[in-house]
Amino acid sequence: MRIRRILAAVFATAALAGLGLTGAATATAASGSVSVTPASVTPGECTDNGGTIDRSTPVLPTCRGGMYDGQTVD
Repeated sequence: MRIRRILAAVFATAALAGLGLTGAATATAASGSVSVTPASVTPGECTDNGGTIDRSTPVLPTCRGGMYDGQTVD
């Protein structure tokens, strides 16, 4: 009798954990497309998308304006 209760608890926990994982996957899929900005862009990508290359920044040139505003330029 005690084993049945333990097994029922184990199955219930596994079922709830499965629903949690399925819900998280569904929420992620339902959020739509997510745009990821690259860490750095090429000079062509910067200028083609409406930006200009700012070479006055101390370490690396930076794209100013356009779609990649603030991204470093390789």
